[in-house]
Amino acid sequence: MGTSQKRKLWIDGQWIQTETYSLLRSPYTGDVIAELPVATEKQTDQAIEAAYQARGKMAKMPAHQRSAILYELARLLKERANEAAEIIALEAAKPLTTAKAEVARTIETYRFAAEEAKRIHGESLPLDAAPGGEGRLAYTTREPIGVIGAITPFNFPMNLVAHKVGPAIAAGNTVVLKPASQTPLSAFFIAHLLEEAGLPSGALNVITGSGRVVGDRIVTDDRVAMITFTGSPAVGIGIRNKAGLKRVTLELGSNSALIVDRGVDLEKIIPRCVSGAFSFQGQVCISLQRVYVHEEIYDQFVEKFVAETKKLVIGDPLDPKTELSALITPGDVQRCLNWIEEAKQGGAVVAAGGTAEGNVLLPTVLLKADAALSVSCQEVFAPIVLINKVSSAQEAIDLVNDSRFGLQAGIYTENVHLALTAAEQLHVGGVLINDIPTFRVDHMPYGGVKESGVGREGLKYAVEEMTELKLVIWNRN
Repeated sequence: MGTSQKRKLWIDGQWIQTETYSLLRSPYTGDVIAELPVATEKQTDQAIEAAYQARGKMAKMPAHQRSAILYELARLLKERANEAAEIIALEAAKPLTTAKAEVARTIETYRFAAEEAKRIHGESLPLDAAPGGEGRLAYTTREPIGVIGAITPFNFPMNLVAHKVGPAIAAGNTVVLKPASQTPLSAFFIAHLLEEAGLPSGALNVITGSGRVVGDRIVTDDRVAMITFTGSPAVGIGIRNKAGLKRVTLELGSNSALIVDRGVDLEKIIPRCVSGAFSFQGQVCISLQRVYVHEEIYDQFVEKFVAETKKLVIGDPLDPKTELSALITPGDVQRCLNWIEEAKQGGAVVAAGGTAEGNVLLPTVLLKADAALSVSCQEVFAPIVLINKVSSAQEAIDLVNDSRFGLQAGIYTENVHLALTAAEQLHVGGVLINDIPTFRVDHMPYGGVKESGVGREGLKYAVEEMTELKLVIWNRN
C-alpha cells in the first residue's frame, strides 16, 4: 500500500481498473499521494449487483461466523495499526497522534460489531392480552435488510467506515461503500483486510468517483435497501428526497455548544475545552464551536482558554508532536477566512488566530459573535470557537437551542438541579453533564435532532436500523 500509485476499485472480490483516474493530493503539502479510480455508472452497477447477489450468502451465514470475521478484522488492524494511522495522516492531514487514536477506536468499533453479531434477537409476545388472541404463540425475529449503500466523510475515514461496515456485516447484510473522495485509501485498506479476514466476495464493494455518478446511483437503485450517510445537511436532505422508501440513516452537521456555569473549576476544564474545539482542526461533527460562559467567570475563562490555545503545536501531520495541521481543502481555508471577516464586520473580537499560514488555519477564538453570523449558525468544521457571556444558565440553554442543529451539547455545573434542567431542556441527541459535547465512545447511541439528522449510530442501534423486524404467529387452536 505505498504512496503515489494507481489504486483500483474493489468489486465482487476483485481489484478492478478504470479508464479514468483523478489525482489525490496531500492537504498539507499539496503533493500527489495516489491516483484514484473514477468509477463509471456501469462499474457502480456491477458493485451493486455484486452486493445484491451476495446478500443470500451473507444472510445465511451463522452469527458466530460473521462475528469471527469481524474479530479477525480487528486483530489484523491491530497488527497494522501504525500503517493504518499513517494512511489517515497522509490523506486527511490528521495529526499522527490523533490518527493513532482513530485507529484504536476503529479496532474497538469492529470488536463491538463482532459482539453485536451474536446478540441479534427478537422477543415473544403475549397475544392473549387482547380478546381473540388466546391460544396463539407469537414471536419476532430480526432479518438482514439486504444491500446497504454507505457514503462516508473524510474526517474519520476509518472509524466512520467501521460504523457502517461493522454493523452491516454483523447483521448479515452486504455493502456498497463510497468513501469520501479525499480519503479513500483508508477504505481500500480495510477492504484488503476484510478479504484476508474471510469476508465472502461481493459482501463489501468499495467504489470511488463522482457523487453525481456513484452516489446518485447507489441512492436511487432499487436493489439497495438502505442508505447510511454521514456528511453535510444539504447532501443529506438531497439523499432523503431521492431515496424513496429506502431506509435512511443520516448523520449530518452540528455547531455543538457548551454551557459553563459559575463555580466551576476552570483549571480542570480548560485543557479539555481546547481539545474539544481544536482536535483534528475542528473537523469533527461534535467539535466544540460555541461556548456560553456565566458572566462571573467569563473574563477568567477567556484568558485561560486563549493562553492554552496558544500552546498548540502546529505543523506537519506526520510529525508525532503536531496537534493541529492543514484543513482538508484550500477552499475551506478561504471560506473560514471569509466567515471570520464577516464576524469582525459584525462586531466580533478575534482573541486568537483569525489568519492562515498556507492551508493551516490558526486556531481561532472569537468573542462577542452575534447569533446570526455564519460562524455561529453554520457548522464551521474548522478550528474556530466562539466564547460568549451569559447572565444565567437559562439564557445559555435558550442560546444553545436557538440553532438549526442538535447533535450533542455539554454543560459544566456543580448544581445538580441545573444539570437535570439542562438534560431535560436541551434539544439535542445527547447531553453531556460536566463534559464537552465532543465526547464519543463507539457503542453509545449517536445521532441528532433537527438538521443534525435522523437515526442513530453506535453498534447495537445501527444493527437495529439495518435489520427488518418480522412477526411470526402460531395458531394453536
